[in-house]
Amino acid sequence: MSYISSRLSAVKPSASMAVSQAAKALRAKGVDVIDLGLGEPDFPTPAHIVEASYQAAKAGETLYTAPTGTQAMRQAVADKFRRENDLDYGPDDIIVSNGAKQIIFNALMATLEPGDEAILPAPYFVSYPEMVKLLGGTPVTVECPGSMGFRLTPELLKKAITPKTKWLFLNMPGNPSGAVFSVDDLKALGAILAEHPQVLILSDEIYEHILFDGRRFVSFGKACPDLRDRSLIVNGVAKAYAMTGWRVGYAAGPAPLIKAMATIQSQSVTSVCSIAQAASVAALNGPQDEVSRFRRAFEERRNLVVEGISQIDGLELSPPEGAFYAYIGCASLIGRKTPNGAVLKDDTAVASYLLNEARVASVPGVAYGLSPYFRISTATSKEILTEAIARIKAAVADLE
Repeated sequence: MSYISSRLSAVKPSASMAVSQAAKALRAKGVDVIDLGLGEPDFPTPAHIVEASYQAAKAGETLYTAPTGTQAMRQAVADKFRRENDLDYGPDDIIVSNGAKQIIFNALMATLEPGDEAILPAPYFVSYPEMVKLLGGTPVTVECPGSMGFRLTPELLKKAITPKTKWLFLNMPGNPSGAVFSVDDLKALGAILAEHPQVLILSDEIYEHILFDGRRFVSFGKACPDLRDRSLIVNGVAKAYAMTGWRVGYAAGPAPLIKAMATIQSQSVTSVCSIAQAASVAALNGPQDEVSRFRRAFEERRNLVVEGISQIDGLELSPPEGAFYAYIGCASLIGRKTPNGAVLKDDTAVASYLLNEARVASVPGVAYGLSPYFRISTATSKEILTEAIARIKAAVADLE
Protein backbone atom coordinates (compact mmCIF):
# COMPACT_ATOMS: atom_id res chain seq x y z
CA MET A 1 0.00 0.00 0.00
CA SER A 2 1.34 3.41 -0.95
CA TYR A 3 1.72 5.97 1.81
CA ILE A 4 1.76 8.87 -0.69
CA SER A 5 -1.35 11.05 -0.66
CA SER A 6 -3.79 10.44 -3.51
CA ARG A 7 -3.94 14.15 -4.19
CA LEU A 8 -0.44 13.95 -5.66
CA SER A 9 -1.47 11.47 -8.34
CA ALA A 10 -2.56 14.19 -10.77
CA VAL A 11 0.25 16.62 -10.00
CA LYS A 12 3.43 16.82 -12.08
CA PRO A 13 6.79 18.29 -11.04
CA SER A 14 7.75 21.66 -12.52
CA ALA A 15 8.57 21.08 -16.18
CA SER A 16 11.10 23.89 -16.36
CA MET A 17 12.90 22.64 -13.26
CA ALA A 18 12.86 19.09 -14.65
CA VAL A 19 14.44 20.24 -17.92
CA SER A 20 17.10 22.19 -16.04
CA GLN A 21 17.90 19.17 -13.88
CA ALA A 22 18.19 16.97 -16.99
CA ALA A 23 20.61 19.47 -18.49
CA LYS A 24 22.66 19.53 -15.29
CA ALA A 25 22.79 15.72 -15.29
CA LEU A 26 24.18 15.70 -18.83
CA ARG A 27 26.72 18.35 -17.92
CA ALA A 28 27.83 16.21 -14.99
CA LYS A 29 28.61 13.50 -17.53
CA GLY A 30 30.75 15.91 -19.52
CA VAL A 31 28.17 16.72 -22.20
CA ASP A 32 28.27 20.31 -23.46
CA VAL A 33 24.64 21.37 -22.93
CA ILE A 34 23.26 24.89 -23.13
CA ASP A 35 20.51 25.12 -20.52
CA LEU A 36 17.75 27.49 -21.64
CA GLY A 37 15.09 25.73 -19.61
CA LEU A 38 14.99 27.69 -16.37
CA GLY A 39 14.04 31.37 -16.32
CA GLU A 40 16.26 33.45 -14.07
CA PRO A 41 18.50 36.47 -14.69
CA ASP A 42 22.17 35.72 -15.12
CA PHE A 43 23.15 38.98 -13.42
CA PRO A 44 24.41 39.12 -9.82
CA THR A 45 22.14 40.74 -7.26
CA PRO A 46 23.03 44.49 -7.13
CA ALA A 47 25.73 45.27 -4.57
CA HIS A 48 23.68 47.67 -2.43
CA ILE A 49 21.07 44.94 -1.89
CA VAL A 50 23.67 42.41 -0.80
CA GLU A 51 25.21 45.02 1.50
CA ALA A 52 21.83 45.65 3.13
CA SER A 53 21.50 41.96 3.96
CA TYR A 54 25.00 41.95 5.46
CA GLN A 55 24.29 44.98 7.60
CA ALA A 56 20.99 43.49 8.77
CA ALA A 57 22.73 40.30 9.84
CA LYS A 58 25.45 42.26 11.66
CA ALA A 59 22.76 44.29 13.44
CA GLY A 60 21.14 41.14 14.77
CA GLU A 61 18.08 41.15 12.51
CA THR A 62 18.13 37.36 12.54
CA LEU A 63 14.96 36.46 14.44
CA TYR A 64 11.49 35.40 13.38
CA THR A 65 9.37 38.12 11.84
CA ALA A 66 5.60 38.54 11.74
CA PRO A 67 4.02 35.95 9.42
CA THR A 68 2.99 38.70 7.01
CA GLY A 69 6.49 40.20 6.91
CA THR A 70 8.42 42.90 8.73
CA GLN A 71 6.82 46.31 9.09
CA ALA A 72 9.65 47.80 7.02
CA MET A 73 9.13 45.30 4.21
CA ARG A 74 5.37 45.73 4.08
CA GLN A 75 5.77 49.50 4.12
CA ALA A 76 8.30 49.28 1.28
CA VAL A 77 5.81 47.21 -0.73
CA ALA A 78 3.02 49.69 0.00
CA ASP A 79 5.27 52.55 -1.12
CA LYS A 80 6.22 50.65 -4.27
CA PHE A 81 2.58 50.02 -5.20
CA ARG A 82 1.75 53.69 -4.65
CA ARG A 83 4.83 55.01 -6.48
CA GLU A 84 4.95 52.66 -9.45
CA ASN A 85 1.39 51.38 -9.88
CA ASP A 86 -0.81 54.15 -8.44
CA LEU A 87 -2.34 51.62 -6.03
CA ASP A 88 -3.19 52.63 -2.47
CA TYR A 89 -2.60 49.71 -0.12
CA GLY A 90 -1.59 49.90 3.51
CA PRO A 91 0.85 47.53 5.22
CA ASP A 92 -2.07 45.54 6.66
CA ASP A 93 -3.28 44.79 3.11
CA ILE A 94 0.06 43.18 2.23
CA ILE A 95 1.72 39.82 2.82
CA VAL A 96 5.30 38.74 2.16
CA SER A 97 6.04 35.09 1.35
CA ASN A 98 8.83 32.79 0.23
CA GLY A 99 8.58 33.75 -3.43
CA ALA A 100 5.56 34.63 -5.54
CA LYS A 101 4.80 30.92 -5.92
CA GLN A 102 4.10 30.62 -2.21
CA ILE A 103 1.82 33.66 -2.43
CA ILE A 104 -0.22 31.84 -5.08
CA PHE A 105 -0.16 28.53 -3.20
CA ASN A 106 -1.38 30.17 0.02
CA ALA A 107 -4.13 32.07 -1.80
CA LEU A 108 -5.43 28.87 -3.37
CA MET A 109 -5.19 26.95 -0.11
CA ALA A 110 -7.17 29.68 1.62
CA THR A 111 -10.00 29.74 -0.93
CA LEU A 112 -10.44 26.55 -2.95
CA GLU A 113 -13.12 23.98 -2.18
CA PRO A 114 -13.22 20.63 -4.02
CA GLY A 115 -14.52 21.18 -7.53
CA ASP A 116 -13.87 24.92 -7.64
CA GLU A 117 -12.57 26.00 -11.03
CA ALA A 118 -9.64 28.26 -11.87
CA ILE A 119 -9.49 29.74 -15.38
CA LEU A 120 -5.96 29.57 -16.78
CA PRO A 121 -5.36 31.38 -20.08
CA ALA A 122 -2.86 29.28 -22.02
CA PRO A 123 0.02 29.47 -22.42
CA TYR A 124 0.33 29.68 -18.64
CA PHE A 125 3.10 29.38 -16.08
CA VAL A 126 3.74 25.68 -15.54
CA SER A 127 2.96 25.70 -11.82
CA TYR A 128 -0.52 27.24 -12.03
CA PRO A 129 -2.52 24.10 -12.94
CA GLU A 130 -0.49 21.86 -10.67
CA MET A 131 -1.10 24.07 -7.64
CA VAL A 132 -4.81 24.25 -8.44
CA LYS A 133 -5.04 20.45 -8.67
CA LEU A 134 -2.96 19.90 -5.56
CA LEU A 135 -5.35 22.06 -3.54
CA GLY A 136 -8.52 20.36 -4.76
CA GLY A 137 -9.50 22.67 -7.58
CA THR A 138 -10.07 22.08 -11.28
CA PRO A 139 -7.91 23.93 -13.83
CA VAL A 140 -9.89 25.24 -16.81
CA THR A 141 -7.55 25.88 -19.73
CA VAL A 142 -8.51 28.58 -22.22
CA GLU A 143 -6.24 28.46 -25.25
CA CYS A 144 -5.03 31.87 -26.43
CA PRO A 145 -2.97 31.18 -29.58
CA GLY A 146 -0.33 33.34 -31.15
CA SER A 147 -2.85 34.65 -33.66
CA MET A 148 -4.50 36.40 -30.69
CA GLY A 149 -1.20 37.67 -29.33
CA PHE A 150 -1.42 34.99 -26.60
CA ARG A 151 -3.96 37.24 -24.82
CA LEU A 152 -7.27 36.30 -23.22
CA THR A 153 -10.25 38.01 -24.84
CA PRO A 154 -13.55 39.00 -23.19
CA GLU A 155 -15.38 36.55 -25.45
CA LEU A 156 -13.23 33.61 -24.36
CA LEU A 157 -13.46 34.63 -20.72
CA LYS A 158 -17.24 34.87 -20.86
CA LYS A 159 -17.49 31.34 -22.31
CA ALA A 160 -15.13 29.91 -19.66
CA ILE A 161 -16.89 31.25 -16.56
CA THR A 162 -19.29 28.84 -14.85
CA PRO A 163 -21.03 28.85 -11.45
CA LYS A 164 -18.02 26.87 -10.16
CA THR A 165 -15.42 29.46 -11.22
CA LYS A 166 -13.45 30.70 -8.20
CA TRP A 167 -10.35 32.25 -9.78
CA LEU A 168 -9.12 33.84 -12.98
CA PHE A 169 -5.34 33.87 -13.39
CA LEU A 170 -3.65 36.66 -15.35
CA ASN A 171 0.10 36.89 -15.93
CA MET A 172 1.54 40.01 -17.53
CA PRO A 173 3.99 40.14 -19.13
CA GLY A 174 3.31 36.49 -19.63
CA ASN A 175 5.51 33.51 -18.99
CA PRO A 176 6.16 31.90 -21.48
CA SER A 177 4.74 34.20 -24.20
CA GLY A 178 5.85 37.66 -23.10
CA ALA A 179 2.35 38.96 -23.90
CA VAL A 180 1.29 42.28 -22.36
CA PHE A 181 -2.27 43.49 -21.75
CA SER A 182 -3.17 47.10 -22.54
CA VAL A 183 -5.39 49.20 -20.28
CA ASP A 184 -8.26 48.68 -22.70
CA ASP A 185 -7.66 44.92 -22.72
CA LEU A 186 -7.86 44.80 -18.93
CA LYS A 187 -10.93 47.02 -18.71
CA ALA A 188 -12.72 44.80 -21.23
CA LEU A 189 -11.95 41.74 -19.11
CA GLY A 190 -13.01 43.66 -16.02
CA ALA A 191 -16.40 44.40 -17.57
CA ILE A 192 -17.04 40.66 -17.91
CA LEU A 193 -15.78 39.94 -14.40
CA ALA A 194 -18.07 42.61 -12.97
CA GLU A 195 -21.00 40.40 -13.99
CA HIS A 196 -19.65 37.47 -11.96
CA PRO A 197 -19.07 38.54 -8.35
CA GLN A 198 -17.99 35.05 -7.25
CA VAL A 199 -14.79 35.19 -9.35
CA LEU A 200 -11.53 36.22 -7.70
CA ILE A 201 -8.71 37.62 -9.85
CA LEU A 202 -5.05 36.71 -9.38
CA SER A 203 -2.84 39.13 -11.31
CA ASP A 204 0.73 37.84 -11.43
CA GLU A 205 2.82 40.90 -12.27
CA ILE A 206 6.30 39.69 -11.39
CA TYR A 207 7.74 40.61 -14.82
CA GLU A 208 6.33 44.15 -14.76
CA HIS A 209 9.74 45.85 -15.12
CA ILE A 210 10.77 43.75 -18.13
CA LEU A 211 8.90 45.43 -20.99
CA PHE A 212 10.14 46.15 -24.49
CA ASP A 213 9.65 48.62 -27.34
CA GLY A 214 8.74 51.50 -25.04
CA ARG A 215 5.72 49.80 -23.46
CA ARG A 216 4.46 51.02 -20.09
CA PHE A 217 3.11 48.63 -17.50
CA VAL A 218 -0.38 48.98 -16.07
CA SER A 219 -1.43 46.86 -13.11
CA PHE A 220 -4.76 45.07 -13.21
CA GLY A 221 -5.57 46.86 -9.95
CA LYS A 222 -5.10 50.25 -11.62
CA ALA A 223 -7.10 49.31 -14.71
CA CYS A 224 -10.01 47.78 -12.78
CA PRO A 225 -10.28 49.55 -9.40
CA ASP A 226 -13.91 48.49 -9.00
CA LEU A 227 -12.70 44.88 -8.60
CA ARG A 228 -10.27 45.71 -5.80
CA ASP A 229 -12.23 43.74 -3.19
CA ARG A 230 -11.59 40.48 -5.07
CA SER A 231 -8.22 41.11 -6.72
CA LEU A 232 -4.89 39.75 -5.49
CA ILE A 233 -1.91 41.63 -6.98
CA VAL A 234 1.12 39.33 -6.91
CA ASN A 235 4.72 40.41 -7.37
CA GLY A 236 8.23 39.83 -6.04
CA VAL A 237 11.86 40.85 -6.22
CA ALA A 238 13.17 37.78 -8.06
CA LYS A 239 13.06 38.84 -11.70
CA ALA A 240 13.52 42.62 -11.65
CA TYR A 241 16.39 42.62 -9.16
CA ALA A 242 18.11 39.32 -10.05
CA MET A 243 17.11 37.84 -6.67
CA THR A 244 15.60 34.47 -7.58
CA GLY A 245 17.46 32.65 -4.81
CA TRP A 246 16.48 35.12 -2.09
CA ARG A 247 12.90 33.80 -2.28
CA VAL A 248 10.85 36.91 -1.50
CA GLY A 249 7.45 37.49 -3.05
CA TYR A 250 4.66 39.81 -1.96
CA ALA A 251 1.03 40.55 -2.65
CA ALA A 252 -1.70 43.04 -1.86
CA GLY A 253 -5.36 42.16 -1.65
CA PRO A 254 -8.59 42.26 0.35
CA ALA A 255 -8.08 42.04 4.10
CA PRO A 256 -10.01 38.76 4.65
CA LEU A 257 -7.91 36.97 2.04
CA ILE A 258 -4.62 38.38 3.35
CA LYS A 259 -5.60 37.36 6.88
CA ALA A 260 -6.41 33.81 5.77
CA MET A 261 -3.11 33.55 3.88
CA ALA A 262 -1.27 34.81 6.97
CA THR A 263 -2.89 32.07 9.06
CA ILE A 264 -1.63 29.44 6.61
CA GLN A 265 1.82 30.95 6.59
CA SER A 266 2.02 31.10 10.39
CA GLN A 267 1.28 27.37 10.56
CA SER A 268 3.62 26.35 7.73
CA VAL A 269 6.82 28.33 7.10
CA THR A 270 6.24 30.82 9.95
CA SER A 271 7.76 33.75 8.06
CA VAL A 272 10.22 34.80 5.38
CA CYS A 273 13.94 34.97 6.16
CA SER A 274 14.53 38.24 8.01
CA ILE A 275 17.79 38.95 6.19
CA ALA A 276 16.21 38.38 2.80
CA GLN A 277 13.46 40.82 3.75
CA ALA A 278 16.04 43.46 4.66
CA ALA A 279 17.65 42.94 1.26
CA SER A 280 14.26 43.29 -0.42
CA VAL A 281 13.57 46.56 1.39
CA ALA A 282 16.82 47.88 -0.07
CA ALA A 283 15.78 46.63 -3.51
CA LEU A 284 12.40 48.36 -3.43
CA ASN A 285 13.51 51.57 -1.71
CA GLY A 286 16.95 51.96 -3.23
CA PRO A 287 18.29 53.10 -6.61
CA GLN A 288 16.63 51.48 -9.62
CA ASP A 289 19.48 51.98 -12.11
CA GLU A 290 20.30 48.29 -12.29
CA VAL A 291 16.66 47.41 -13.02
CA SER A 292 16.81 49.66 -16.08
CA ARG A 293 20.15 48.20 -17.13
CA PHE A 294 18.82 44.67 -16.83
CA ARG A 295 15.76 45.58 -18.91
CA ARG A 296 17.88 47.03 -21.71
CA ALA A 297 20.04 43.89 -21.76
CA PHE A 298 16.95 41.65 -21.89
CA GLU A 299 15.59 43.65 -24.83
CA GLU A 300 18.88 43.32 -26.72
CA ARG A 301 18.82 39.58 -26.12
CA ARG A 302 15.19 39.40 -27.22
CA ASN A 303 16.13 41.12 -30.47
CA LEU A 304 19.02 38.73 -31.05
CA VAL A 305 16.82 35.69 -30.55
CA VAL A 306 13.98 37.01 -32.73
CA GLU A 307 16.43 37.70 -35.55
CA GLY A 308 18.11 34.32 -35.16
CA ILE A 309 14.90 32.29 -35.10
CA SER A 310 13.63 34.16 -38.18
CA GLN A 311 16.52 32.57 -40.09
CA ILE A 312 15.46 29.03 -39.22
CA ASP A 313 13.05 27.42 -41.66
CA GLY A 314 10.19 25.76 -39.79
CA LEU A 315 10.24 27.90 -36.65
CA GLU A 316 8.09 30.95 -35.85
CA LEU A 317 8.53 33.67 -33.26
CA SER A 318 6.77 37.01 -32.96
CA PRO A 319 8.77 39.51 -30.89
CA PRO A 320 7.87 38.94 -27.21
CA GLU A 321 6.53 42.12 -25.63
CA GLY A 322 8.10 41.51 -22.24
CA ALA A 323 9.64 38.99 -19.80
CA PHE A 324 12.71 37.01 -20.89
CA TYR A 325 11.45 34.04 -22.84
CA ALA A 326 10.88 33.05 -26.45
CA TYR A 327 7.84 30.86 -27.08
CA ILE A 328 8.75 29.40 -30.43
CA GLY A 329 6.18 27.88 -32.77
CA CYS A 330 7.29 24.55 -34.21
CA ALA A 331 4.19 23.29 -36.03
CA SER A 332 6.18 22.87 -39.24
CA LEU A 333 8.56 20.44 -37.54
CA ILE A 334 5.81 18.03 -36.47
CA GLY A 335 5.91 14.99 -38.73
CA ARG A 336 9.50 15.48 -39.84
CA LYS A 337 12.06 12.72 -39.34
CA THR A 338 15.25 12.92 -37.35
CA PRO A 339 18.53 11.63 -38.83
CA ASN A 340 17.95 8.29 -37.08
CA GLY A 341 14.48 7.93 -38.57
CA ALA A 342 12.33 8.91 -35.60
CA VAL A 343 9.25 11.00 -36.35
CA LEU A 344 8.71 14.19 -34.34
CA LYS A 345 5.13 13.60 -33.20
CA ASP A 346 4.69 16.61 -30.91
CA ASP A 347 6.51 19.47 -29.20
CA THR A 348 7.76 17.14 -26.47
CA ALA A 349 9.58 15.20 -29.17
CA VAL A 350 10.92 18.44 -30.62
CA ALA A 351 12.32 19.54 -27.25
CA SER A 352 13.81 16.09 -26.71
CA TYR A 353 15.43 16.20 -30.15
CA LEU A 354 16.94 19.63 -29.45
CA LEU A 355 18.34 18.40 -26.15
CA ASN A 356 19.82 15.18 -27.53
CA GLU A 357 21.01 16.44 -30.91
CA ALA A 358 21.54 20.21 -30.54
CA ARG A 359 22.47 19.97 -26.86
CA VAL A 360 20.08 22.83 -26.09
CA ALA A 361 17.62 22.42 -23.20
CA SER A 362 14.15 23.88 -23.78
CA VAL A 363 10.66 23.26 -22.38
CA PRO A 364 7.90 21.82 -24.61
CA GLY A 365 4.73 23.85 -25.06
CA VAL A 366 2.52 21.11 -23.65
CA ALA A 367 3.82 22.11 -20.20
CA TYR A 368 2.27 25.54 -20.73
CA GLY A 369 -1.05 24.29 -22.04
CA LEU A 370 -0.56 25.33 -25.67
CA SER A 371 1.13 23.32 -28.42
CA PRO A 372 3.07 23.01 -30.65
CA TYR A 373 5.68 25.36 -29.20
CA PHE A 374 8.82 25.20 -27.12
CA ARG A 375 10.13 27.79 -24.69
CA ILE A 376 13.68 28.98 -24.26
CA SER A 377 14.87 31.44 -21.66
CA THR A 378 16.64 34.49 -23.06
CA ALA A 379 18.01 35.50 -19.65
CA THR A 380 21.58 34.61 -20.52
CA SER A 381 24.45 36.17 -22.42
CA LYS A 382 24.39 37.06 -26.12
CA GLU A 383 27.29 34.70 -26.70
CA ILE A 384 25.42 31.74 -25.24
CA LEU A 385 22.20 32.64 -27.08
CA THR A 386 24.08 33.00 -30.37
CA GLU A 387 25.61 29.54 -29.94
CA ALA A 388 22.27 28.04 -28.94
CA ILE A 389 20.53 29.43 -32.01
CA ALA A 390 23.31 28.12 -34.24
CA ARG A 391 22.89 24.65 -32.72
CA ILE A 392 19.10 24.75 -33.11
CA LYS A 393 19.47 25.87 -36.73
CA ALA A 394 21.83 23.02 -37.52
CA ALA A 395 19.59 20.45 -35.83
CA VAL A 396 16.48 21.67 -37.66
CA ALA A 397 18.37 21.58 -40.97
CA ASP A 398 19.14 17.90 -40.34
CA LEU A 399 15.44 16.99 -40.23
CA GLU A 400 13.85 15.30 -43.24
